Amino acid sequence: MSTELTLRPIEARDDTAVAAVIRAVMPEFGADGPGFAIHDPEVDAMTAAYSRPRHVYFVVEHGGQVVGGAGIAPLDGGAPDVCELRKMYFLPKARGHGVGERLLRHCLDFARSAGFRQCYLETLAGMDQAQKLYRKVGFEPLSAPMGRTGHFGCDRWYAMNLTPPA
Repeated sequence: MSTELTLRPIEARDDTAVAAVIRAVMPEFGADGPGFAIHDPEVDAMTAAYSRPRHVYFVVEHGGQVVGGAGIAPLDGGAPDVCELRKMYFLPKARGHGVGERLLRHCLDFARSAGFRQCYLETLAGMDQAQKLYRKVGFEPLSAPMGRTGHFGCDRWYAMNLTPPA
């Protein structure tokens, strides 16, 4: 894959493509049953879901095609200063080129600018490359989930402090 990638906020024209990416990638990792984000109502209306304050969803385009994305939003059932990294998925052709790290750091920059002090995420066993990336950028594993996401199918949880140590 060439390095000609565009990272930008989601637009209404992207909703169908983003839903298709989510629905293609999640089953690849066994995350298509109950308790996974693939069933969240927002999957079909991502632009609307992320147009609220302190919400953002970025897409990655390659050659005019959406090949991935990720978002930040307040953690449901969490403290006001805790956000969640949501729905970070990439088609196979976009993996292994540094796009994930670039997008993740972009999301974390948004989270800091929106006043969040901690970022939480959920994933599952088998998403090993994703977990390696999360640890690389500073996420630490948790022993239990945070908030009320409804994603009981996830079995790995991470959090990262977004403020520098005093």
